[in-house]
Amino acid sequence: MALSIELVDALKRFLRAQDLTYRDLAARLKLSEAAVKRMFSRRAMSLARLEEICDVLDIGLAELSAEAGRGRAPMATLSEAQEQALVDEPELLLALFLTLNRWKQVDMQAHFNFSDARWTQLLVRLDRLGIIELMPGNRGRPLTARNFRWRADGPMERYFRLNLLHDYFADPFDGEQDVLLLLSGALSPAGIRQLKQRLGEVAREFDALLARDAALSAQERVGVSLVLAQKPWLLQLFHPYRRSQA
Repeated sequence: MALSIELVDALKRFLRAQDLTYRDLAARLKLSEAAVKRMFSRRAMSLARLEEICDVLDIGLAELSAEAGRGRAPMATLSEAQEQALVDEPELLLALFLTLNRWKQVDMQAHFNFSDARWTQLLVRLDRLGIIELMPGNRGRPLTARNFRWRADGPMERYFRLNLLHDYFADPFDGEQDVLLLLSGALSPAGIRQLKQRLGEVAREFDALLARDAALSAQERVGVSLVLAQKPWLLQLFHPYRRSQA
């Protein structure tokens, strides 16, 4: 079956939004990477194969068709107003987190005390903010890229610094799934640029792992937060001992 260019382009956008490559898709479909590339380049796949791809992406055919009609690329960042709305309403931020991580309503109800009505209200609010699209069956389709970034010094970053940073570091990092590395030293500008590049690579690997494990059930996944940071910095307690710099 030959598919329209719009449908194939929509599939590609869903793959990019979930950071899935043709190789990843081939592994899920138990096909060769070459076979998958050929399907997309020729736009030739059966309805059964199309449904299999939609299952991998956790979308329905209606959702794919709607996306094909829109032709809209996923958002890489949220607006100032969208971030502020999430900061102002923690329940809304939690609903977005669960939607981005593809939690189904039954999984949400097993772990959180949201009634059906309240969960629907939160999804409607995210839809009206333009962050997700509310689909039939209380399914939320994110309009963001899976690896979207918070705005630099935006509402969410400021909220994290002022309210969540202490919470994040309050408990010791001594569990089997924990790691905390406190490193400091002096580097050349070239060394700093190289380290910044490596941190970016780690962030992209984190995004790829999120995409890989997104199809697993909520019970098979553990919520993980990763903080990567780098800047010229001296502890405040050292400042009294510094000579003034002309």
